[in-house]
Amino acid sequence: MLRFALKGLAGRKFRASLTALAIVVGVAMISGTYVLTDTIDNGFNSIFQVSYKNADVVVSGKAAFDTNNNGNTVEPPTFPVSLLGQLRALPDVALAAGSVTSDNVKLVGKDGKVISTGGAPSLGFSVDPRYQIFNPTQLTTGAWPRGPDEIVIDGGTASSQGFKVGDTIGVQAVGPERHLRITGIAKLSGVSSIGGATFALFTERTAQQLFGKVGQLDFIRIQSKSGVDTPKLVSEIKPLLPSTATVRDAAAQAKQDKKQVGGFISFIRYALLAFGGVSLFVGAFVIANTLSITIAQRMREFATLRTLGASRRQVLWAVVVEAFVIGLFGSIVGLFLGLALAKLLNALLVTFGIDLPQAGTVFKGRTVVVSLLVGTLVTLVASIRPARRATRVPPIAAVREGSVLPPSRFAKWGPFTAAAILTGAIALVALGTLVGSLATGPRLLMIGVGVLLLFFGVSMNAARVVRPLAAVLGAPAETIGGAPGILARDNATRNPSRTASTASALMIGLALVTFVAIFAKGIRSEFESAVNQLFTADYAITATNTFTPIDATAGDSLPGKPGVKDVTPIRAGSGRYLGSNSDLTAVAPNMATGIHVDWTAGNGSVPRRLGNDGFFTNDDYAKSHHLRLGSRVNVEFPSGKKLELKLLGIYKEPSGGSPFANVTISTKLFDRENPRPRDLMVLINTPGGVSDSNTATLKKDVASFADAKVQTRDQFKANFEKPINSLLNLLFALLALSVIVSLVGIVNTLVLTVFERTREIGMLRAVGMTRRQVRMMIRYESIVTSLMGAALGIAVGTFLAVLVTHALSSQGIAFAFPVLQVVYFVLAAIVVGILAAVLPARRAARLNVLEALQYE
Repeated sequence: MLRFALKGLAGRKFRASLTALAIVVGVAMISGTYVLTDTIDNGFNSIFQVSYKNADVVVSGKAAFDTNNNGNTVEPPTFPVSLLGQLRALPDVALAAGSVTSDNVKLVGKDGKVISTGGAPSLGFSVDPRYQIFNPTQLTTGAWPRGPDEIVIDGGTASSQGFKVGDTIGVQAVGPERHLRITGIAKLSGVSSIGGATFALFTERTAQQLFGKVGQLDFIRIQSKSGVDTPKLVSEIKPLLPSTATVRDAAAQAKQDKKQVGGFISFIRYALLAFGGVSLFVGAFVIANTLSITIAQRMREFATLRTLGASRRQVLWAVVVEAFVIGLFGSIVGLFLGLALAKLLNALLVTFGIDLPQAGTVFKGRTVVVSLLVGTLVTLVASIRPARRATRVPPIAAVREGSVLPPSRFAKWGPFTAAAILTGAIALVALGTLVGSLATGPRLLMIGVGVLLLFFGVSMNAARVVRPLAAVLGAPAETIGGAPGILARDNATRNPSRTASTASALMIGLALVTFVAIFAKGIRSEFESAVNQLFTADYAITATNTFTPIDATAGDSLPGKPGVKDVTPIRAGSGRYLGSNSDLTAVAPNMATGIHVDWTAGNGSVPRRLGNDGFFTNDDYAKSHHLRLGSRVNVEFPSGKKLELKLLGIYKEPSGGSPFANVTISTKLFDRENPRPRDLMVLINTPGGVSDSNTATLKKDVASFADAKVQTRDQFKANFEKPINSLLNLLFALLALSVIVSLVGIVNTLVLTVFERTREIGMLRAVGMTRRQVRMMIRYESIVTSLMGAALGIAVGTFLAVLVTHALSSQGIAFAFPVLQVVYFVLAAIVVGILAAVLPARRAARLNVLEALQYE
């Protein structure tokens, strides 16, 4: 039977290849994801390891708590430069060098605009040519900086922006933009690409002035004398350290730095794997449907085997072996295709602003094992039901024309099973989204299982709606196409189960696409409503990317400048309170001039009364933590300073959110505890309101701060939504993989049905149907099938979105149906149908009439 199965595959290479394509895309996604994320992970490892090369131990700033949740607004405390001299005096220290660093050093291009990093850090650090042993960078041209107005930049920035040694470049960190002369171009040792990040090197004194850290250091790299154990050196250093510093060996320090990005890499990995899983899930539908069709067409072949003595088990294993070979072949192709797909995925991420460092392609054994195992197992599981059907072929079918597979003894329970699965799926999803008392783990499990069962349930019940859907969706084809359109509609309803299964593969992808579109539309609509309610100022000053906080000196410089009436900043940072590390915001006493809030406890005087011991919060947070006016809350700052604050006000937060954290204090207190404060935004009123002249005046007022961007309320909304739209487009691009798999499924079905209807097509040609009409018939049938998938997918996606948005209504997400996008999805389904029909239609039209009439 093994030889029979292999010969059968060899004789049906085209069909087998089409079936394997369904698994290739999903496995390639899994393989490509692992290759890409492992490569990125290796890039970060290389960066952190080379950062502490030749150092045995590293002294660094010690934050009072982990602030990884908001790395853009918090940095560890510094320590005095005098510590370096004390450490150099230790008997076991051979070399020690200090450095000053910052992840917010903006470089300014020749056009006067900040060079975008796409969310990657814009690094700056000091170098000391006397201690090159610790320098993680290498000069590619020029010399190291030695004077107060000199800088070395990274090669990527120099290449992309057209800078060379001797040019002047703008730099902004703390305070207004400064212009420095480029003395050299450098690269990071051992790293092929630092992604979208930039870095700049300065003398120690220049870096301290630029970063607002005069007399301070961030790191001290230490090399021990020969024969000194690292633990011994660490124990000698610890007693000398202030409370704001800690000491680790170099490997531990690199690992600590890696924590800041490890979670992000894991998120990307699991997100991309999820899309690969969706593609494989769709592929399983395609494979099961394809095998079912081929088994039905090979009934006389299997019956002949039974007549010659083959047992049902042998027939079963023959089909399983075919599936195993197809799955293994598809998995192998997908595995190596993943290497190319990894580069495509990286290019896709870069296109959407996610450019991460890399240090050589990583192809781990785990990638090989997981890809081959998952792809092969999915194929085998998908083949079980068709293989069992093959065993039910009776031997008498070998001599009977037009025989059909006998129904299973469980067939009578099919409708009840399908209804039960669909009902159970709806119940699970509803309970998971609507029952508020469930813990997060059980809730996610119920939703995940419920969604999977929902897809199965809809697919199993879809055959019942094929005929009415075909009547509606096939009407335009009948009107436009005449006889070919009528035949196409009838062909789509000839085998409802087959059509439903084919449409279901497309249904899954379009259901997810529809859900994402509705979800994003709800977020945008609620956000716009919140901005309209809260934003009363004429203008907002933000970072050029709207999101990352800007140096507070930009806003502090505005009062008294031409065209400025009111200035009210909103500071951003982090703190630890009520048992968790959370965001922390701060406002000025005149907050009401730029932002309106509805107070449920307290009144408009709250911002003026915050002082050094007051805060306000939103109604949901106050309710969940049982806070009321006068409640006392301990707040810890990154420096370790702890203060007891009193609740002075509670406001009603709009469903679309607000710029405020759960605890908001005064700018006076915030600045006292944060040496380099930053603003999330600065709200401004101008005499006469928004006008072209006021806009021009404001831009001139902040011209010395290259990262400051002047925006009206409408511009603020549009810019804030850009990342949402980019993320939405990225999700659509990734979900397109599942649509590609479903396209393969439609091609498979049409190709196989062309084989099945060879004599019928020959008869149609014999009675006068032209080749063009044959192509039209196949094309219309494909479009009708695609539209069925679209109709089912849009309905399922809308149902899921209704439940999820209702469950998250308190989190600022409302149900909003994106009509225009759904129209695009329908048009895309039609395009999928047209593309899927190209090959089968050509094959059908080119059939030889006489040979087709004699085909068995």
